[in-house]
Amino acid sequence: MIVRALRTVVLAAVAAVALTACSSGAAEPPAFDGSHVSASSFAMAIEQPGITVIDVRTPAEFAEGRLPGAVNINLQDPGFADAIAALDADADYAVYCRSGSRSRMAIDVMTQAGVTQTVGLDGGILAWKGAIER
Repeated sequence: MIVRALRTVVLAAVAAVALTACSSGAAEPPAFDGSHVSASSFAMAIEQPGITVIDVRTPAEFAEGRLPGAVNINLQDPGFADAIAALDADADYAVYCRSGSRSRMAIDVMTQAGVTQTVGLDGGILAWKGAIER
């Protein structure tokens, strides 16, 4: 009897905590800390005011389709490091590529150049098309 009552109290407490966590409001945009996030989190990130969206694919890939407002800074271009060095180191950047590999490399280069407020799209534009553009 005591065990059953204790179990009921514990289950009620867990349920209360879960409901409070779930009802704490709208989802927060991701932190610009160099991490790669899901397409839905990336979508929240690029909706924030002042965000610069950088597509690090080739110009040909960029011409085939891009995210709204994106600028193309080709990771494979010899001038990539110079283009990154010209960025405002205090601004926020959302970076993507085709599958997520080049954006990870680009964010590493950006971080080394002092541009640290970045977020990447995990799975790249392929993940975006699969999750957002349905």
